[in-house]
Amino acid sequence: MTDSTFTSGINHDTWNFSQLIIKSRFAEALTQGIARYPIHRQLRYAARMEIEKLFDHIALDSAWRAQRVNTYQMLLDADTFFVSAVGSRTSDYTSCVFSVWADSPQQAEEIEALLLKHIEPVRITEPMFSINWNFLTSKNELASAEIEELANDQLHDEAYPFLERGVSDFIHRYLAADESVLVLQGLPGTGKTRLIRAILGEISRKKGEKSRALYTGDMKALASDEIFVKFITGWDDAFVIEDADHLLKPRAHGNEHLHRFLSIADGVVRSQGRKIIFSTNLPNVSDLDDALIRPGRCFARVGFQKLNVEQAQTLTDKLCKLKELPPLDIDKAIPDANKKKYALAAIYKAVNTAKAS
Repeated sequence: MTDSTFTSGINHDTWNFSQLIIKSRFAEALTQGIARYPIHRQLRYAARMEIEKLFDHIALDSAWRAQRVNTYQMLLDADTFFVSAVGSRTSDYTSCVFSVWADSPQQAEEIEALLLKHIEPVRITEPMFSINWNFLTSKNELASAEIEELANDQLHDEAYPFLERGVSDFIHRYLAADESVLVLQGLPGTGKTRLIRAILGEISRKKGEKSRALYTGDMKALASDEIFVKFITGWDDAFVIEDADHLLKPRAHGNEHLHRFLSIADGVVRSQGRKIIFSTNLPNVSDLDDALIRPGRCFARVGFQKLNVEQAQTLTDKLCKLKELPPLDIDKAIPDANKKKYALAAIYKAVNTAKAS
């Protein structure tokens, strides 16, 4: 009889260099039978400074050894802690997330204080919300990217004349309602996404902290249970599904995915006051599955419409007044409007063009 030696290995795909480093260290610590980084914190900030300059300031602090992976990602390393920093940039501000692994809660607080030393002078304190964008990779694995957004959208009742009691009243009633589902239905450019952003912003104001939304427009990601489990077991305040045309069609027409939403809408999601928001370009209300929009489950199904000449001019007059612009004839500003119907996006573009000229 001869002795045999067996070896085993684990293959693990990672989409983030910092995750490769931290998981390698975890594996090494487990092999050595020691504890490493028992404390974890995730810190999120928004700042009015270019991401390059902000990360430059932080990287040059002598409190850590900084490794700049690229413009938007860096690692802050020390003997007893590790920080992964990821940032993104919009036209107005920088959004960044710091994942902190430390030896003690006190050390985690010290790291936060060090980061704030650089961020606080340019930190944005207005309400924000977080979009956790989920998609399916080429390997059919669910992946996500997080985006921080300012909750600074100003919605005008004149833009939504089909909401009889106004935009603000509609949002407050939806957030206070027991029903979790909201369906926004209409052509592109009619204001659906603006309303969704306003709802998420109002959740942030009600909570007194940043709201979180699980988001996808990837129908393949909705074909498995993984994203639904993520929502049910996570801390997201809302699940937003845009361009959900195929998903909302009646099950009798071959829709095999809707049953997952029907299950979660009446369960833990409703009991915790979380919301599920669909936007769709389906032209007819009759195209929707009756089970989804039944009373008690669906708060409202809102049909978004282009504005007629009078409605479009009323909104244009208000926007010009707010921007201190001379009056603008919307019929001349958008001469090719189809049958004198004006998309909300086209009206905002026309006013912004007038401001820039």
